[in-house]
Amino acid sequence: MAFAPMGPEASFFKALDQHRASLLASLRRGGGEPAGGRSPPASSSEVLASIENIIQNIITSLARNEAPVFTIENRSSWENIKFEDSVGLQMVSHCTMRKIRSDSPKSIKIFALILKILSMIYKLVQSNTYATKRDIYYTDSQFFGNQTVVDNVINDISCMLKVPRRCLHILSTSKGLIAGNLKYIEEDGTKVNCTCGATAVSVPSNIQGLKNLITDAKFLLIVEKDATFQRLLDDNFCNKMAPCIMVTGKGVPDLNTRLLVKKLWDIFHIPIFTLVDADPHGIEIMCIYKYGSVSMSFEAHNLTVPAIRWLGLLPSDIKRLHIPKESLIPLTKHDQMKLDSILKRPYITCQPFWRKEMEIMAESKMKAEIQSLAFLSSDYLSRVYLPNKLKFGGWI
Repeated sequence: MAFAPMGPEASFFKALDQHRASLLASLRRGGGEPAGGRSPPASSSEVLASIENIIQNIITSLARNEAPVFTIENRSSWENIKFEDSVGLQMVSHCTMRKIRSDSPKSIKIFALILKILSMIYKLVQSNTYATKRDIYYTDSQFFGNQTVVDNVINDISCMLKVPRRCLHILSTSKGLIAGNLKYIEEDGTKVNCTCGATAVSVPSNIQGLKNLITDAKFLLIVEKDATFQRLLDDNFCNKMAPCIMVTGKGVPDLNTRLLVKKLWDIFHIPIFTLVDADPHGIEIMCIYKYGSVSMSFEAHNLTVPAIRWLGLLPSDIKRLHIPKESLIPLTKHDQMKLDSILKRPYITCQPFWRKEMEIMAESKMKAEIQSLAFLSSDYLSRVYLPNKLKFGGWI
């Protein structure tokens, strides 16, 4: 396989191997992918036909002297969300809708934005070319106003057409990084080897186009923050724990980083763990990887990995490791509100150990960054904490 792992002896991975066997057994019991799973990506002709149908409806409305209206699922409401342990957060089939009218001063700009971007998507799909979200913004930056507006409209169109964003031939620039025992070939034929060195590889912008993925990794570690990821690289963690893969979304993950994690799970079914700060923001990020987000719930089957486990930093670790109070940070009012919000979410009912950890945090009114482990020693995270967690099954 051309990997040259320098990692621990095979016995080190006993708990990981048992965990993987448990995950595979669970998949077999469930018949592989969850029921009602992903449908194949929409073909270019299907996307074009859907856009043509929308334009035809606009023409029909105008012919009747009626103001055209776009009807789109409300992506921001929890009322439209259901939870399934095998999938995560997904949009219900009969959800509340919102109307974007062409005759309303409040929504005419959004109507025009959707129409403009729909026309651009049609040309991209028709010509089999691709553009980034940034490319689209710069075609008329004054009209769009800012990048966030473009991003939201593209997601609305994806939801309205009921196709994944990549089927619209729109790519987003990746901010994530990947390192470790992984090789693949990009759509243009570029061969990529992510084997750990001093630097990591950027997550590709076209995950769907990746082929010939090869790995013998025993686990995949999702690292919340880039600074922690870089420190683990500097400590040669990937090679010391080889074979393994590390990924970071540099905070809240972008779509491509989530798609990559999902693809690696779908192909290899290796254990996936998260390393996040022991604070509500870190837990939120972990939940996005595992169960998805409300705003992207319409694409849950393509993005969520419910098999993900919480490796650290656990609030209970703070007391267990005797991390001094001076290294901790008091929860802000915003933190407490975020924590309360997460505790009320439907997936917490099936995660009693997560609930217990969050209750420990709420009771202590303190949070801790991963860097707080440096109090014990500068390399405690890579030399002691993570190896022990992985060897003895310290995940929940």
